[in-house]
Amino acid sequence: MDALLTPFQFEFFRNGTVAAVLVGGLCGLIGVYIVLRGMSYIGHGLSHAVFGGAVVAFVMQFNFYIGAGLWGFVAALLINQTVRRARINADAAIGVVTTASFAIGVALISRYRRFTQSFDAALFGNILGVTKLDVAVIAGVTLLVALAILWLYKQLLFTTFDAEVAQVYGVPTGWVETWFALILAAAIIASIQILGVTMIAAALVVPAITARLLTDSFHRMIVLSTGFGAVTGLLGMYLSFYVDVSSGATIVLLQSFLFFLVLLLSRRWGGRLLHTHV
Repeated sequence: MDALLTPFQFEFFRNGTVAAVLVGGLCGLIGVYIVLRGMSYIGHGLSHAVFGGAVVAFVMQFNFYIGAGLWGFVAALLINQTVRRARINADAAIGVVTTASFAIGVALISRYRRFTQSFDAALFGNILGVTKLDVAVIAGVTLLVALAILWLYKQLLFTTFDAEVAQVYGVPTGWVETWFALILAAAIIASIQILGVTMIAAALVVPAITARLLTDSFHRMIVLSTGFGAVTGLLGMYLSFYVDVSSGATIVLLQSFLFFLVLLLSRRWGGRLLHTHV
């Protein structure tokens, strides 16, 4: 028991663990909508866009959350508006906007060499740098995202499964898509300190896909995916402390291991392991 409690003697571990559990659960929740919409690439893209905003904030000496937040929201809106007005595929819009944003970040890094250490933290996460303020911000974003999804629950559900029919029934799909893009951007900004740019996309997708292997029920998928994200966040923090490996990488590796385990079991026993309907 003492060995299990030893890491909690350190403030950085306590802060990091709370943040990792919140971020894991948050990504698991958002990931269900991403997976069911076939939008797995947007998590990868927006995380790279936010990276550009983080670099700009650093260079201009802005608060990280304000700079990256505004940049991420603008990128999300640009993607949404580009798809709606230019009538091009979402993956093309994501590719153009987010790679341009990432390139701005790289260009600034090459110009201002002071960013090297922060560059590593942004790419791979930095659990040592998580402060009580970061935990408070992550908790606040998690609460706001949960409330927003609860508020938009029916509209998001309808739009996720059939956007065209939802529009016929009077659902303002354009606004719903805009709100979802902003929710996703907020989740990514909250997650970047723990997971880093390179791991966020996996944390958004893997728990949701794992839950999808287990059930056909949308509601149960939400619960399972959120739970998987939170639990792997906790266990990943423990493992990363003892094996001295990046917390973001450890969390994603655990999620991937769980996915392959569930995949093997579902193939062995045939179909979903939990037989319920939406």
